[in-house]
Amino acid sequence: MDIFGDKWSLLIIRDMIFKGKSTYGEFIDSEEKIATNILADRLSQLEGAGIITRRRHPESKAKILYLLSEKGIDLVPLLVEVITWSEKHHNVHPYATQFVNQLKKDKKGVILKLMHDLKKSISF
Repeated sequence: MDIFGDKWSLLIIRDMIFKGKSTYGEFIDSEEKIATNILADRLSQLEGAGIITRRRHPESKAKILYLLSEKGIDLVPLLVEVITWSEKHHNVHPYATQFVNQLKKDKKGVILKLMHDLKKSISF
């Protein structure tokens, strides 16, 4: 929990897994409005822990891509379980309704697809 258990780190990981975010600007634009100093700190912590990696953006020398590592991708089943628990005990955010319905039909398949797609994205 020390590595990824704080609110902001979990939100960054969530955005990477479920929203495909990978640049500093995309994280800043999240609706939770993370402060720039906190974002920079959490990205650094997650990178130091081996949860994410940094790469140069292929289309812009000024941008950095933040991608989940294999270790970070292994968090997918855990976050899916958190979503499942949350849906059972709380109202889920409207954007998550379709995803929750997919989980109810085929949780294992959804997890495998997410992990496959994320692994494909880091191998470019």
